[in-house]
Amino acid sequence: MFTYNNNYYTATMQQTTQRLPLSGKVRADVCIVGAGLAGLSTAWELLSRGKSVVLLEAGRVAWGASGRNGGFVLQGWSEGLSAIERRCGKPTAAALFKLSLEGVDIVRDTIVRHGLPGCATTPGKLSVIRYDDADNLRRLRDKMAKDFDFHLDYLDRHAVRDKLKTDLYFQALRDNHGFHFHPLNYCLGLAGLIERSGGKIHEQSPMVRVERRDAGHRVVTHSGTVDCRDVVYCCGGYGGPEFGPLRRAFLPIATYAVLTERLGSRLAQAVNTTDAVGDNRRASDYYRIVDGDRLLWGGRITTKNLQDEKRLGELLTADILDVYPQLRGVRIEKAWSGLMGYARHKMPHIAPLGTGLWACASFGGHGMNTAPIGGRVIAEAICGETDRYRLFDAYGLEWNGGPLGPAAAQTVYAGLKIMDFFQETRSQRKAASPH
Repeated sequence: MFTYNNNYYTATMQQTTQRLPLSGKVRADVCIVGAGLAGLSTAWELLSRGKSVVLLEAGRVAWGASGRNGGFVLQGWSEGLSAIERRCGKPTAAALFKLSLEGVDIVRDTIVRHGLPGCATTPGKLSVIRYDDADNLRRLRDKMAKDFDFHLDYLDRHAVRDKLKTDLYFQALRDNHGFHFHPLNYCLGLAGLIERSGGKIHEQSPMVRVERRDAGHRVVTHSGTVDCRDVVYCCGGYGGPEFGPLRRAFLPIATYAVLTERLGSRLAQAVNTTDAVGDNRRASDYYRIVDGDRLLWGGRITTKNLQDEKRLGELLTADILDVYPQLRGVRIEKAWSGLMGYARHKMPHIAPLGTGLWACASFGGHGMNTAPIGGRVIAEAICGETDRYRLFDAYGLEWNGGPLGPAAAQTVYAGLKIMDFFQETRSQRKAASPH
Protein backbone atom coordinates (compact mmCIF):
# COMPACT_ATOMS: atom_id res chain seq x y z
CA MET A 1 0.00 0.00 0.00
CA PHE A 2 2.82 2.42 0.83
CA THR A 3 3.70 3.39 -2.73
CA TYR A 4 2.70 5.81 -5.48
CA ASN A 5 -0.75 5.14 -6.90
CA ASN A 6 -2.15 5.91 -10.34
CA ASN A 7 -2.97 9.62 -10.33
CA TYR A 8 -2.26 12.82 -12.23
CA TYR A 9 0.74 13.72 -10.13
CA THR A 10 2.54 10.39 -10.48
CA ALA A 11 1.90 10.50 -14.24
CA THR A 12 3.66 13.88 -14.41
CA MET A 13 6.26 13.49 -11.66
CA GLN A 14 9.93 14.37 -11.95
CA GLN A 15 12.34 11.48 -12.16
CA THR A 16 13.21 10.12 -8.73
CA THR A 17 15.30 7.30 -7.34
CA GLN A 18 14.16 4.66 -4.88
CA ARG A 19 16.07 5.21 -1.67
CA LEU A 20 17.54 2.35 0.30
CA PRO A 21 15.92 1.19 3.56
CA LEU A 22 17.71 1.95 6.80
CA SER A 23 20.28 -0.71 7.60
CA GLY A 24 22.43 -1.02 10.71
CA LYS A 25 23.10 1.62 13.33
CA VAL A 26 23.33 5.32 12.50
CA ARG A 27 23.45 8.55 14.50
CA ALA A 28 21.98 12.01 13.91
CA ASP A 29 20.92 15.05 15.86
CA VAL A 30 17.30 14.50 14.85
CA CYS A 31 15.32 11.57 13.47
CA ILE A 32 12.13 12.46 11.59
CA VAL A 33 9.47 9.81 11.13
CA GLY A 34 7.52 10.36 7.91
CA ALA A 35 8.70 11.81 4.59
CA GLY A 36 5.57 13.63 3.54
CA LEU A 37 5.50 17.41 3.30
CA ALA A 38 5.68 17.88 7.09
CA GLY A 39 8.69 15.61 7.50
CA LEU A 40 10.53 17.00 4.49
CA SER A 41 9.86 20.58 5.58
CA THR A 42 11.07 19.86 9.11
CA ALA A 43 14.20 18.17 7.81
CA TRP A 44 15.04 21.06 5.49
CA GLU A 45 14.55 23.64 8.25
CA LEU A 46 16.79 21.67 10.61
CA LEU A 47 19.51 21.16 8.02
CA SER A 48 19.42 24.89 7.30
CA ARG A 49 20.20 25.41 11.01
CA GLY A 50 23.16 23.05 11.01
CA LYS A 51 21.52 19.94 12.46
CA SER A 52 22.18 16.45 11.12
CA VAL A 53 19.00 14.64 10.12
CA VAL A 54 17.82 11.14 9.26
CA LEU A 55 14.38 10.86 7.69
CA LEU A 56 12.52 7.53 7.87
CA GLU A 57 9.62 6.76 5.52
CA ALA A 58 7.43 3.65 5.61
CA GLY A 59 6.82 3.86 1.85
CA ARG A 60 8.05 6.36 -0.73
CA VAL A 61 8.69 10.09 -0.39
CA ALA A 62 5.34 11.94 -0.41
CA TRP A 63 3.43 8.88 -1.61
CA GLY A 64 0.42 9.72 0.62
CA ALA A 65 -1.72 12.83 0.95
CA SER A 66 1.27 15.17 0.49
CA GLY A 67 1.72 14.07 -3.11
CA ARG A 68 -1.84 13.50 -4.32
CA ASN A 69 -3.95 16.41 -3.03
CA GLY A 70 -5.66 19.34 -4.74
CA GLY A 71 -2.43 21.32 -4.93
CA PHE A 72 -3.78 24.49 -3.25
CA VAL A 73 -1.28 26.59 -1.26
CA LEU A 74 -3.42 29.11 0.61
CA GLN A 75 -3.63 31.18 3.78
CA GLY A 76 -5.47 29.88 6.83
CA TRP A 77 -5.97 26.56 8.56
CA SER A 78 -8.44 23.73 8.28
CA GLU A 79 -10.27 25.29 11.23
CA GLY A 80 -11.93 28.62 10.44
CA LEU A 81 -10.55 31.88 11.79
CA SER A 82 -13.72 32.75 13.70
CA ALA A 83 -13.53 29.43 15.59
CA ILE A 84 -9.82 30.02 16.29
CA GLU A 85 -10.67 33.46 17.67
CA ARG A 86 -13.31 32.00 19.99
CA ARG A 87 -10.95 29.35 21.30
CA CYS A 88 -7.67 31.29 21.48
CA GLY A 89 -8.58 34.98 21.51
CA LYS A 90 -7.89 37.59 18.86
CA PRO A 91 -4.14 38.11 19.44
CA THR A 92 -3.35 34.39 19.12
CA ALA A 93 -5.70 34.02 16.15
CA ALA A 94 -3.91 36.89 14.41
CA ALA A 95 -0.51 35.32 15.14
CA LEU A 96 -1.68 31.95 13.82
CA PHE A 97 -3.00 33.61 10.68
CA LYS A 98 0.40 35.24 10.10
CA LEU A 99 1.99 31.82 10.49
CA SER A 100 -0.29 30.47 7.78
CA LEU A 101 0.79 33.25 5.41
CA GLU A 102 4.42 32.49 6.21
CA GLY A 103 3.74 28.89 5.22
CA VAL A 104 2.56 30.01 1.77
CA ASP A 105 5.66 32.15 1.39
CA ILE A 106 7.95 29.27 2.40
CA VAL A 107 6.71 27.11 -0.47
CA ARG A 108 6.80 29.90 -3.04
CA ASP A 109 10.26 31.10 -1.98
CA THR A 110 11.72 27.59 -1.92
CA ILE A 111 10.54 26.93 -5.48
CA VAL A 112 11.97 30.21 -6.75
CA ARG A 113 15.23 30.25 -4.78
CA HIS A 114 16.21 26.70 -5.67
CA GLY A 115 14.59 26.48 -9.11
CA LEU A 116 12.61 23.35 -8.23
CA PRO A 117 11.43 21.80 -11.52
CA GLY A 118 7.91 20.74 -12.48
CA CYS A 119 6.07 22.62 -9.75
CA ALA A 120 3.85 24.52 -12.24
CA THR A 121 2.80 27.38 -9.93
CA THR A 122 -0.31 29.36 -10.91
CA PRO A 123 -1.56 32.30 -8.78
CA GLY A 124 -5.06 32.92 -7.48
CA LYS A 125 -7.95 31.13 -5.80
CA LEU A 126 -11.67 31.89 -5.93
CA SER A 127 -13.76 31.01 -2.87
CA VAL A 128 -17.33 30.89 -4.15
CA ILE A 129 -20.57 30.65 -2.20
CA ARG A 130 -23.50 28.54 -3.32
CA TYR A 131 -26.18 30.79 -1.81
CA ASP A 132 -26.86 34.50 -2.02
CA ASP A 133 -25.03 36.24 0.85
CA ALA A 134 -23.34 39.31 -0.60
CA ASP A 135 -23.51 41.43 2.55
CA ASN A 136 -21.87 38.84 4.79
CA LEU A 137 -19.20 38.14 2.22
CA ARG A 138 -18.31 41.83 1.99
CA ARG A 139 -18.22 41.99 5.78
CA LEU A 140 -15.80 39.05 5.79
CA ARG A 141 -13.62 40.84 3.23
CA ASP A 142 -13.61 43.96 5.42
CA LYS A 143 -12.87 41.98 8.60
CA MET A 144 -9.90 40.24 6.98
CA ALA A 145 -8.50 43.62 5.92
CA LYS A 146 -9.11 45.31 9.28
CA ASP A 147 -8.22 42.54 11.74
CA PHE A 148 -5.58 40.61 9.78
CA ASP A 149 -4.29 43.10 7.20
CA PHE A 150 -5.15 40.56 4.50
CA HIS A 151 -6.86 41.86 1.39
CA LEU A 152 -9.31 39.87 -0.68
CA ASP A 153 -11.10 40.92 -3.87
CA TYR A 154 -14.90 40.78 -3.81
CA LEU A 155 -16.69 39.47 -6.93
CA ASP A 156 -20.43 39.96 -7.38
CA ARG A 157 -22.62 37.38 -9.06
CA HIS A 158 -22.11 38.82 -12.54
CA ALA A 159 -18.32 38.77 -12.16
CA VAL A 160 -18.40 35.20 -10.84
CA ARG A 161 -20.50 34.00 -13.75
CA ASP A 162 -18.14 35.64 -16.20
CA LYS A 163 -15.48 33.22 -14.92
CA LEU A 164 -17.57 30.21 -13.86
CA LYS A 165 -20.54 29.39 -16.11
CA THR A 166 -22.94 27.93 -13.56
CA ASP A 167 -26.19 28.91 -11.88
CA LEU A 168 -25.07 27.41 -8.56
CA TYR A 169 -22.58 30.11 -7.59
CA PHE A 170 -23.43 33.56 -6.30
CA GLN A 171 -20.60 35.73 -4.96
CA ALA A 172 -16.90 35.06 -4.35
CA LEU A 173 -13.72 36.30 -2.71
CA ARG A 174 -10.43 36.07 -4.59
CA ASP A 175 -7.17 35.29 -2.78
CA ASN A 176 -4.31 36.94 -4.64
CA HIS A 177 -1.64 35.71 -2.23
CA GLY A 178 -2.16 31.98 -2.67
CA PHE A 179 -1.43 29.74 -5.63
CA HIS A 180 -1.81 26.19 -6.87
CA PHE A 181 0.90 23.82 -8.04
CA HIS A 182 2.23 20.25 -8.40
CA PRO A 183 2.66 19.06 -4.78
CA LEU A 184 4.46 15.81 -5.55
CA ASN A 185 7.15 17.51 -7.62
CA TYR A 186 7.61 20.06 -4.84
CA CYS A 187 8.15 17.28 -2.30
CA LEU A 188 10.55 15.45 -4.62
CA GLY A 189 12.47 18.68 -5.16
CA LEU A 190 12.63 19.24 -1.41
CA ALA A 191 13.92 15.70 -0.91
CA GLY A 192 16.69 16.43 -3.39
CA LEU A 193 17.65 19.60 -1.50
CA ILE A 194 17.77 17.64 1.75
CA GLU A 195 20.08 14.97 0.36
CA ARG A 196 22.39 17.47 -1.35
CA SER A 197 22.70 19.21 2.03
CA GLY A 198 23.76 16.03 3.80
CA GLY A 199 20.40 14.78 5.09
CA LYS A 200 19.65 11.07 4.85
CA ILE A 201 16.30 9.71 3.62
CA HIS A 202 15.45 6.03 3.96
CA GLU A 203 12.35 4.66 2.22
CA GLN A 204 10.60 1.37 3.05
CA SER A 205 11.71 1.95 6.64
CA PRO A 206 8.67 2.04 8.92
CA MET A 207 9.32 3.01 12.50
CA VAL A 208 8.60 0.11 14.86
CA ARG A 209 9.16 1.87 18.18
CA VAL A 210 11.07 4.64 19.90
CA GLU A 211 13.18 3.78 22.94
CA ARG A 212 14.39 6.25 25.56
CA ARG A 213 18.17 6.41 25.93
CA ASP A 214 20.31 8.32 28.45
CA ALA A 215 21.36 10.94 25.94
CA GLY A 216 18.18 10.94 23.85
CA HIS A 217 16.29 8.30 21.90
CA ARG A 218 16.73 5.27 19.69
CA VAL A 219 14.33 4.89 16.76
CA VAL A 220 13.98 1.26 15.74
CA THR A 221 13.00 -0.09 12.31
CA HIS A 222 12.95 -3.69 11.09
CA SER A 223 16.53 -3.49 9.83
CA GLY A 224 18.23 -0.66 11.66
CA THR A 225 18.30 1.97 14.40
CA VAL A 226 18.84 5.72 14.64
CA ASP A 227 20.34 7.15 17.84
CA CYS A 228 19.44 10.81 18.21
CA ARG A 229 18.64 13.54 20.68
CA ASP A 230 15.27 14.53 19.20
CA VAL A 231 12.52 12.65 17.36
CA VAL A 232 9.83 14.39 15.29
CA TYR A 233 6.66 12.46 14.45
CA CYS A 234 5.32 13.58 11.06
CA CYS A 235 2.70 10.92 10.48
CA GLY A 236 -0.38 11.46 8.31
CA GLY A 237 -3.63 9.58 7.85
CA TYR A 238 -1.80 6.31 7.30
CA GLY A 239 -0.02 6.42 10.67
CA GLY A 240 -0.56 3.36 12.85
CA PRO A 241 -0.59 2.44 16.56
CA GLU A 242 3.20 2.77 16.76
CA PHE A 243 2.58 6.53 17.07
CA GLY A 244 0.85 5.99 20.42
CA PRO A 245 -1.11 8.93 21.88
CA LEU A 246 -0.67 10.91 18.67
CA ARG A 247 -2.43 8.23 16.63
CA ARG A 248 -5.29 8.20 19.14
CA ALA A 249 -5.74 11.95 18.60
CA PHE A 250 -6.51 12.05 14.87
CA LEU A 251 -8.84 10.29 12.46
CA PRO A 252 -7.93 9.04 8.98
CA ILE A 253 -10.32 10.92 6.69
CA ALA A 254 -10.53 10.25 2.95
CA THR A 255 -11.11 12.60 0.06
CA TYR A 256 -11.46 11.84 -3.65
CA ALA A 257 -10.08 13.38 -6.83
CA VAL A 258 -10.35 12.88 -10.59
CA LEU A 259 -8.67 14.12 -13.76
CA THR A 260 -10.81 14.72 -16.82
CA GLU A 261 -9.94 14.12 -20.42
CA ARG A 262 -8.66 17.06 -22.45
CA LEU A 263 -11.67 19.32 -22.90
CA GLY A 264 -10.34 21.68 -25.55
CA SER A 265 -12.76 24.49 -26.38
CA ARG A 266 -15.44 22.90 -24.20
CA LEU A 267 -13.62 23.99 -21.07
CA ALA A 268 -14.28 27.71 -21.63
CA GLN A 269 -18.00 26.93 -21.72
CA ALA A 270 -17.69 26.04 -18.03
CA VAL A 271 -14.49 27.42 -16.49
CA ASN A 272 -12.97 30.63 -17.82
CA THR A 273 -10.22 31.33 -15.27
CA THR A 274 -6.84 29.94 -14.30
CA ASP A 275 -7.68 30.51 -10.63
CA ALA A 276 -8.22 27.49 -8.44
CA VAL A 277 -11.82 27.25 -7.19
CA GLY A 278 -13.40 26.03 -3.97
CA ASP A 279 -16.95 26.41 -2.71
CA ASN A 280 -18.16 27.19 0.80
CA ARG A 281 -19.88 23.92 1.63
CA ARG A 282 -18.83 21.97 4.70
CA ALA A 283 -17.39 19.32 2.35
CA SER A 284 -16.58 21.44 -0.66
CA ASP A 285 -15.86 20.85 -4.31
CA TYR A 286 -12.42 22.12 -5.22
CA TYR A 287 -10.91 22.16 -8.67
CA ARG A 288 -8.45 23.77 -11.05
CA ILE A 289 -7.24 23.58 -14.63
CA VAL A 290 -4.12 21.52 -15.31
CA ASP A 291 -2.29 20.86 -18.59
CA GLY A 292 -4.15 23.76 -20.18
CA ASP A 293 -7.55 22.11 -20.70
CA ARG A 294 -8.14 19.40 -18.10
CA LEU A 295 -10.02 19.71 -14.84
CA LEU A 296 -8.49 18.27 -11.70
CA TRP A 297 -11.56 17.98 -9.46
CA GLY A 298 -11.66 16.93 -5.82
CA GLY A 299 -14.29 16.66 -3.16
CA ARG A 300 -16.17 14.71 -0.52
CA ILE A 301 -15.05 13.98 3.01
CA THR A 302 -15.56 10.47 4.26
CA THR A 303 -14.06 7.77 6.43
CA LYS A 304 -14.37 5.33 3.50
CA ASN A 305 -11.12 5.16 1.55
CA LEU A 306 -12.70 3.98 -1.69
CA GLN A 307 -10.17 2.46 -4.12
CA ASP A 308 -12.47 1.51 -7.02
CA GLU A 309 -11.39 3.95 -9.76
CA LYS A 310 -14.55 3.42 -11.80
CA ARG A 311 -16.81 4.14 -8.84
CA LEU A 312 -14.72 7.17 -7.83
CA GLY A 313 -15.03 8.48 -11.36
CA GLU A 314 -18.79 8.05 -11.32
CA LEU A 315 -19.18 9.83 -7.98
CA LEU A 316 -17.14 12.87 -8.94
CA THR A 317 -18.52 13.03 -12.48
CA ALA A 318 -21.92 13.49 -10.84
CA ASP A 319 -20.46 16.34 -8.76
CA ILE A 320 -18.96 17.99 -11.85
CA LEU A 321 -22.22 17.77 -13.79
CA ASP A 322 -24.18 19.13 -10.84
CA VAL A 323 -22.18 22.34 -11.23
CA TYR A 324 -21.52 22.26 -14.98
CA PRO A 325 -24.24 20.29 -16.80
CA GLN A 326 -22.84 21.62 -20.09
CA LEU A 327 -19.94 19.17 -19.65
CA ARG A 328 -22.24 16.15 -19.96
CA GLY A 329 -20.37 13.26 -21.54
CA VAL A 330 -17.04 14.25 -19.96
CA ARG A 331 -14.69 11.28 -19.56
CA ILE A 332 -12.55 10.67 -16.51
CA GLU A 333 -8.97 9.58 -17.22
CA LYS A 334 -7.74 9.09 -13.66
CA ALA A 335 -9.44 8.75 -10.28
CA TRP A 336 -7.85 8.33 -6.87
CA SER A 337 -8.38 8.74 -3.16
CA GLY A 338 -6.19 9.46 -0.17
CA LEU A 339 -6.23 9.53 3.61
CA MET A 340 -5.57 12.65 5.65
CA GLY A 341 -4.95 12.93 9.37
CA TYR A 342 -7.68 15.10 10.95
CA ALA A 343 -7.80 16.12 14.59
CA ARG A 344 -11.21 16.68 16.17
CA HIS A 345 -10.37 20.35 16.59
CA LYS A 346 -9.26 20.52 12.91
CA MET A 347 -5.90 22.08 13.79
CA PRO A 348 -2.53 20.37 13.43
CA HIS A 349 -0.64 18.82 16.29
CA ILE A 350 2.45 21.01 16.63
CA ALA A 351 3.78 20.40 20.12
CA PRO A 352 6.30 18.65 22.37
CA LEU A 353 5.23 15.15 23.41
CA GLY A 354 7.93 14.69 26.02
CA THR A 355 11.63 15.38 26.40
CA GLY A 356 13.07 15.40 22.89
CA LEU A 357 9.83 14.13 21.34
CA TRP A 358 7.83 16.36 18.99
CA ALA A 359 4.62 16.21 16.97
CA CYS A 360 4.33 17.88 13.57
CA ALA A 361 1.28 16.13 12.22
CA SER A 362 -2.48 16.13 11.48
CA PHE A 363 -2.53 18.68 8.66
CA GLY A 364 -5.62 17.19 6.99
CA GLY A 365 -7.69 19.45 4.76
CA HIS A 366 -5.26 22.37 4.60
CA GLY A 367 -1.73 21.08 4.65
CA MET A 368 0.27 22.61 1.83
CA ASN A 369 0.96 25.82 3.73
CA THR A 370 0.55 24.60 7.30
CA ALA A 371 2.94 21.63 7.13
CA PRO A 372 5.84 23.83 5.94
CA ILE A 373 5.31 26.39 8.69
CA GLY A 374 4.82 23.56 11.19
CA GLY A 375 8.21 22.19 10.19
CA ARG A 376 9.81 25.60 10.68
CA VAL A 377 8.21 26.12 14.10
CA ILE A 378 9.39 22.71 15.33
CA ALA A 379 12.90 23.31 13.97
CA GLU A 380 13.01 26.65 15.78
CA ALA A 381 12.00 24.94 19.02
CA ILE A 382 14.58 22.16 18.70
CA CYS A 383 17.29 24.74 18.01
CA GLY A 384 16.18 26.97 20.88
CA GLU A 385 15.35 29.91 18.61
CA THR A 386 11.67 30.56 19.41
CA ASP A 387 8.73 29.11 21.29
CA ARG A 388 6.22 29.80 18.51
CA TYR A 389 4.89 26.26 18.97
CA ARG A 390 3.16 27.62 22.09
CA LEU A 391 0.65 29.33 19.77
CA PHE A 392 -0.89 25.86 19.41
CA ASP A 393 -1.25 25.21 23.15
CA ALA A 394 -5.05 25.28 22.91
CA TYR A 395 -4.98 22.39 20.43
CA GLY A 396 -3.80 19.31 22.25
CA LEU A 397 -4.19 15.58 21.77
CA GLU A 398 -7.97 15.28 22.05
CA TRP A 399 -9.18 11.67 21.91
CA ASN A 400 -10.52 10.77 18.47
CA GLY A 401 -13.32 8.55 19.77
CA GLY A 402 -11.51 5.25 19.31
CA PRO A 403 -13.45 2.58 17.38
CA LEU A 404 -16.54 4.81 17.32
CA GLY A 405 -14.63 7.80 15.94
CA PRO A 406 -15.02 7.03 12.21
CA ALA A 407 -18.76 6.33 12.57
CA ALA A 408 -19.24 9.59 14.48
CA ALA A 409 -17.28 11.53 11.86
CA GLN A 410 -19.36 10.01 9.07
CA THR A 411 -22.57 10.95 10.87
CA VAL A 412 -21.38 14.54 11.33
CA TYR A 413 -20.48 14.71 7.64
CA ALA A 414 -23.94 13.48 6.63
CA GLY A 415 -25.56 16.12 8.84
CA LEU A 416 -23.43 18.88 7.33
CA LYS A 417 -24.43 17.78 3.83
CA ILE A 418 -28.10 18.08 4.79
CA MET A 419 -27.51 21.58 6.18
CA ASP A 420 -25.77 22.58 2.95
CA PHE A 421 -28.63 21.18 0.86
CA PHE A 422 -31.35 23.14 2.64
CA GLN A 423 -29.34 26.37 2.68
CA GLU A 424 -28.56 26.16 -1.04
CA THR A 425 -32.10 25.11 -1.99
CA ARG A 426 -33.61 28.12 -0.22
CA SER A 427 -31.20 30.45 -1.98
CA GLN A 428 -31.81 28.92 -5.40
CA ARG A 429 -35.58 29.22 -4.97
CA LYS A 430 -35.26 32.83 -3.88
CA ALA A 431 -33.05 33.64 -6.88
CA ALA A 432 -35.53 32.01 -9.28
CA SER A 433 -38.62 33.74 -7.87
CA PRO A 434 -39.84 36.96 -9.59
CA HIS A 435 -39.08 40.20 -7.72
